[in-house]
Amino acid sequence: MRAKLEHDFERFKRGLPPDFAAHVRAAYRIDLTGRYAGETLPHPIGKGSGQLSLNAGQLEEDAAAGLAFVVLKTVIAEDEAGVQAMAAWAIHETRMRVERRGAADGRPGWTVTWKGRGWDRTLDEYVALVRAGRDLTRAGGPLVVPSVKYHLPRLHEPFRDAEYRHTTARVAQAWGTAPLIVEKDFSPTLAGDTLADDRAQILRWLREVPDRIRAAAPLSVRVAVKLMNARFDDGFQLDMMQTAAGAGADALVCFNRLFDPERGMAYGGWDLSDRNLRVLDLYRPLPPSAALYRPLTGTGNICSGRMILDYARRGCESVELHTFFQLPLSQYPATHGSRTARALHALVFAPDDGLIAGVLELEARGEIERRDGELHFLDVRAHALRPG
Repeated sequence: MRAKLEHDFERFKRGLPPDFAAHVRAAYRIDLTGRYAGETLPHPIGKGSGQLSLNAGQLEEDAAAGLAFVVLKTVIAEDEAGVQAMAAWAIHETRMRVERRGAADGRPGWTVTWKGRGWDRTLDEYVALVRAGRDLTRAGGPLVVPSVKYHLPRLHEPFRDAEYRHTTARVAQAWGTAPLIVEKDFSPTLAGDTLADDRAQILRWLREVPDRIRAAAPLSVRVAVKLMNARFDDGFQLDMMQTAAGAGADALVCFNRLFDPERGMAYGGWDLSDRNLRVLDLYRPLPPSAALYRPLTGTGNICSGRMILDYARRGCESVELHTFFQLPLSQYPATHGSRTARALHALVFAPDDGLIAGVLELEARGEIERRDGELHFLDVRAHALRPG
C-alpha cells in the first residue's frame, strides 16, 4: 500500500485524476465522503470565505481541481435602500501577503495578512456570483455556499431586520431552490472590534441570528455559523459553541482566525490550530441521533492530511482552508496545475502526512475498521463521538 501511495504521489504531481476521490476508493478502498451542513461531499476539503472566492473564474478553477465545496467572499447585508449597519466591514482588500509566522513554541508556519474585510462591491454583483455558483453546483461542481455578515447590535439595541430580509431574499432568489445554505460569518476582525468586548452581547447574537436568517428567507435555509476566536478564554469558546447549537444553527464552523491587536489584523498558523483543537477537545457533541446534534466543520492551519484528521477526530465532517491555497509554488510537491490542485495533491496523496496515509495509520492503530471492505473518512468522526 505504501508503494502504491508513493507511486500515485509521484505520477499525480503533473495533475490529479479527474475524480480523485473515486480513484482513492478504487485503489485504496477508502471512502473519502464528507459533509458540510448536511450536504454530502465527495471528500471533506473545501475553501473558506475570502479573497480566493470572489469571482466566477476562481470558482471554475476550483471545480476543475476537484474541490468539494467553496464558501464565497462574505457580503455585508443591506436593506432595500442600500444602507449597511456593518458598512465598516465593506472595505476594499489590499494585496494579500503570504508570510511565515512562527508559533509560540517556535514551530514555523504560514499566515496570510491583508487589510480589507468583506465584499466591497454591490449586492447585485454578489447576487450574480451566487447565480454562477449555483450553476456550477448543479452541473456537478463543488457545493458553492454564500457567506453573509448581518447586522449585530449592541446588547441594548434592536436588530435591523430589514437588512436580514432584503439580503437573504436576494441571495435566496439567486439560488432558486431549497435548501439554501448560508454561512453566517463571525469574522476574525469582529473579534478585534469593540463590538465584541461584551460576552453577553456575543451570546445574544448567537442565540438570535440563526432564527432571524430563517425568518427572513423565502425558502428553506440551513445556517452554518462560522464562529470567531473571541478575545476570551477557552471556556467562552465552548459557551459560544453550545449557545449556537442550542439556538438552532444547522452547523458550526470552528473557528475563525486569531486577532493580533498590536498589528490590527487576523492571523493563522500553529497557534490557531492549537487553540481550535484544544477547544474542540472540550466540546462534547451529542450523538448524531440527538435532536440538538450539530455537524462540525473545522478550519484553521490545515496544512496536511494529518491536520484534517486531527479535526475529524474531534468530530468534524469537513474542513475549510484558505492559507494553504496561497503558498509559494515552491512549497507544493506538485509541478503542474493551479494552487488548489497542488494543495489537494499534497493534502491527499503525500506518503507521510497525507489523508490516505493518515487513514491507513488509524486503521493500523485500531481506531477505525473496514465496513464491507472499505475504510470511511466519516468513521473517524464517528469514533470521536463514541461514549467514553
